[in-house]
Amino acid sequence: MEIKNYITPAGHQRMKDELLHLLDVERPEIVQIVSWAASNGDRSENGDYQYGKKRLREIDRRIHFLTKRLEDALVVDPETREETDQVFFGATVCYADETGEETTIAIVGVDEVNMDKNYVSWISPIAKALIKAREGDTVKLRTPEGAKEIEILKVTYQRLE
Repeated sequence: MEIKNYITPAGHQRMKDELLHLLDVERPEIVQIVSWAASNGDRSENGDYQYGKKRLREIDRRIHFLTKRLEDALVVDPETREETDQVFFGATVCYADETGEETTIAIVGVDEVNMDKNYVSWISPIAKALIKAREGDTVKLRTPEGAKEIEILKVTYQRLE
């Protein structure tokens, strides 16, 4: 079973930018260094050559990964979503736990997770608990400490950076 690669427009653009940077800047620089190092003779004790080849493999692996992820990407723009109080991919959700502590998260693609911005993957436990629920609903969230109830206070769909 193939899982869809949902992604926001901003996340898609970041991945494309990284791929282009690797293809247009980093890879050509490393190829030039490896070529120069190879022309110096003995490659067995040539650190520039050995490190360059290793770095080239890492870059090629990342290029392959990004290319595949971008090919499989399904871009979903939260800004164009019709007005709803129901939680779906791209939603920014404010919820309160049992103690009344409020938290705001945005539900994004697996390649966009950023805990500093409170961006959580749509396949994370918190997102799975919230998806399809509505403002005012109380949902159960399973945590390592046990089940917790959280109340959805506000659901918005806005531009995510």
